[in-house]
Amino acid sequence: MSKGKARRVSAADDRVTARRTLIVIGLVLATALALAFVYATRRVLVWVVVAAFFAVALKPLVDRLQRRFVRRRSLATLLVFLATFAVLAILGALIVVPLIDELGRFADRAPELLRDARAGRGPIGQTLERTGARRYLAEHSDQLRAFGTRLRQPAVGVLRGVLETVAGLVTVIVLAYLMVLEAPRITRGLLAAAGDGHGQRLRRVGREVSRSVTGYLTGNLLISVICGLLTYLVLALTGVPFAAVIALLVAVADLIPLVGATLGAVIAAGAGFLHSPVAGVVVLVFFVVYQQVENHLLQPVILARAVQLNPLTVLVSVLLAAELAGLLGALLAIPAAGIIQTLLREYGPNRLHPTSPTPPADQR
Repeated sequence: MSKGKARRVSAADDRVTARRTLIVIGLVLATALALAFVYATRRVLVWVVVAAFFAVALKPLVDRLQRRFVRRRSLATLLVFLATFAVLAILGALIVVPLIDELGRFADRAPELLRDARAGRGPIGQTLERTGARRYLAEHSDQLRAFGTRLRQPAVGVLRGVLETVAGLVTVIVLAYLMVLEAPRITRGLLAAAGDGHGQRLRRVGREVSRSVTGYLTGNLLISVICGLLTYLVLALTGVPFAAVIALLVAVADLIPLVGATLGAVIAAGAGFLHSPVAGVVVLVFFVVYQQVENHLLQPVILARAVQLNPLTVLVSVLLAAELAGLLGALLAIPAAGIIQTLLREYGPNRLHPTSPTPPADQR
């Protein structure tokens, strides 16, 4: 090979190497920019994800109403959202009315409870006396007053947090409404882009995803309502004060998969033991029995029919999602895992590259 030809080959190799280096650098920069964008807009992305879950859950109701009674999509969507808000308002009223009554009773009894606690009388005072907490509070009263003063100062931050929560809630509702309203147009666009060959598969994936999300949200809410109502009955029968407030906290905690019922049991059993040892034992026995029923009857039925996930996948999904996104991740872990399972089932290697048929016995 001549020297001129060798130099040309070397120059070509250098250009290929430089091009590959630039491609790698560009991919790294693009990945870094994408991650920075996700981090900067993480709050909005969380709102979009939550709205998408609610939209997927409400879309079948809108489709059914539009198909049977209302022709206009906008009217059907509005009616479904109004009905959903009405149901939530009724449930909220059933919770808030006893809650306000319990808070009023607590406000009336607060001075008496405080005097008993300081004197070491009553359930709270006796508990503080046994644990040595009353002596600690008396010795560090000045520090506690200073701490309380500091807690009252950041009122602006608390107000800003409340406003951000309200803004997020309104944004999620508007996004979910628009997603449901524009769902047919979005679906037609996706089917047109996918072509006739993949349209049937996309429809099947959409139906399975919608069924998983709707079943999970509905079932999880139903389990929490059942847990809250039963907790209220047990606390009311055992005479534990502020039963409605405690039952509400237990119902909210029970929304968290796997560990929610345990957290609720700690709250309710603690309140029961503060009232009396008998009430604490009764509440503790109730939660032991209820957790067995929920874990082995209610949740398996929901997961088997709606999401179809095995217990190991559920546990790993909840732990990973809770570590990445906190409470919201734990709430959305199971339906997200169901969606991923559906996508893998439809587009995984077994579907993209089906195995060859088994040869007849005489050819083996």
